[in-house]
Amino acid sequence: MDIQTKSELIAYLRDFTTENRWQKINEVLSNRTRYLSVVMEDIYQPHNASAVLRSCDGFGIQDVHIIENRNEFTTSKNVTIGAHQWLTLNRYKEEQSNNTLKCFTRLKKEGYRVVVTSPHKDDYDLNDLPLDSKTALVFGTELEGVSETAIQEADAFMKIPMYGFSESFNISVSAAICLYNTTRRLRAGDRSEWQLSDEEIIDLQLSWLQKTIKAGDKLTHKFLNEKGQR
Repeated sequence: MDIQTKSELIAYLRDFTTENRWQKINEVLSNRTRYLSVVMEDIYQPHNASAVLRSCDGFGIQDVHIIENRNEFTTSKNVTIGAHQWLTLNRYKEEQSNNTLKCFTRLKKEGYRVVVTSPHKDDYDLNDLPLDSKTALVFGTELEGVSETAIQEADAFMKIPMYGFSESFNISVSAAICLYNTTRRLRAGDRSEWQLSDEEIIDLQLSWLQKTIKAGDKLTHKFLNEKGQR
């Protein structure tokens, strides 16, 4: 579907939602980013997985990459409260494959610096992590951390400063702290690269309208049929 058709479809679907909802969609999009992405490797606790997704939505992260080498990624609807439907979830779960390597390779090809969070690696303190390029923050399991592949393929390592006896935070807490810190610094800076492009905004406007409106898919099909594109 070309941009012109998408724009016309958006205008058509707007008649089926409220002005308040349309304004909310655009308000959220004005703070959405793909400059930062989150990667979760083999997270198996539904509560933690769900909490991270909710934090991603809350802090304006659009893209989440989910690696499933050994553990299936499952969520709890009581925790996500629907947050997952506003995110772009990229899943890597091919059997007999190194899904971590596939994910990292894709991210690097797309221009991301892959930063693994680990309390055991001395590289960057969270407060000093440079945000001068697109960054993917990688989180591993609570007990084992990230895989050896993740360590070998990382571009950098980052840890959250801690001042107690515990050496690490719960994964959902770690993600929330990291996202608060990095998104706050991005928005406070004078760089605009973190914001979505016009085309990305149009794509998400359309996707979110379709999810917001009852029978959004049917209305889309009706519109495209009438335009002779179905």
